[in-house]
Amino acid sequence: MALSPRSKRLIFRLLLALLAVGGAVLLLIAYGWWYFHPTFQRTDGVVYGRRGETPLTMDILRPNEPNGLGIAFMVSGGWKSKAAGEVSAAMMTPLLRRGYTVFAVCHVSQPEATIMEIIDDVNRGVRFIRHHAADYGIDPERIGVTGGSAGGHLSLMLATRGGPGPTDAPDPIDRESSAVQAVAIFYPPTDLLDLGESTENPGDGGPPKSFVKAFGPQATDMEVWKEIGRDCSPIYFLSDQLPPTLIYHGDADTLVPLDQSLRFRDAAKEFGQDVQVVVHRGGGHGWASMFWDLLSFAGWFDRHLRSET
Repeated sequence: MALSPRSKRLIFRLLLALLAVGGAVLLLIAYGWWYFHPTFQRTDGVVYGRRGETPLTMDILRPNEPNGLGIAFMVSGGWKSKAAGEVSAAMMTPLLRRGYTVFAVCHVSQPEATIMEIIDDVNRGVRFIRHHAADYGIDPERIGVTGGSAGGHLSLMLATRGGPGPTDAPDPIDRESSAVQAVAIFYPPTDLLDLGESTENPGDGGPPKSFVKAFGPQATDMEVWKEIGRDCSPIYFLSDQLPPTLIYHGDADTLVPLDQSLRFRDAAKEFGQDVQVVVHRGGGHGWASMFWDLLSFAGWFDRHLRSET
């Protein structure tokens, strides 16, 4: 049976609509591929120090059109890190697209290194970045830091305790400051002495259940632990010098409960500092749309590091 002119017109319009949708999908795929493949120069395994006989390394990702600013990315989950060259550039795409040079700071994983040693080593990492700022084309006075979970904790340790090294240190790198000027992180532990409703809370005020060995052999001595836990908790070292800080945290996180970030925010207010906490509804210890939050991180660094450019 022959189609009526009206039916032919409807079929033609339907085909045009399908072609338009198909074209839009192809354009979206092409854009996504382009976006996730920024052009940058990568140098893996740059040695920034040593932990015993083990070299401490960072991977450096420098976009082809750098903006003259650097971000230290704390490569740490459960205070375990990656080896040189293992850091994926995909999660750093929003920063690279904005022109930030990314320094992916790795460390010796616990329990081979204690968390106290790891904190010392990432301080060394930022000092190394600052000392070589001219070599990497970044401003040594404007360095941001990012990371998630343990990486967020290390970021806050830098934000609260980072500062000038001893002026008489034999190595000039160790004389540099490890301070950072802006922070954007995910779900950080902030108070190891009060783990709240965390599944890691042993119930007796001791160290996190799965990480006892990570704090060294004396962590089982409760009196010593109180000193260790406090020294490794950024909430106890807040001051009016805290750099601008943005935290994304899920309200369904049972490993590092949201309370850790909220109490840090509230304690910062006592020093006149405004910590921004963005609550991800239903988010656990990580969520599928975290990449989009990194776009917000890039915007945060734009506001707080590029304001003087």
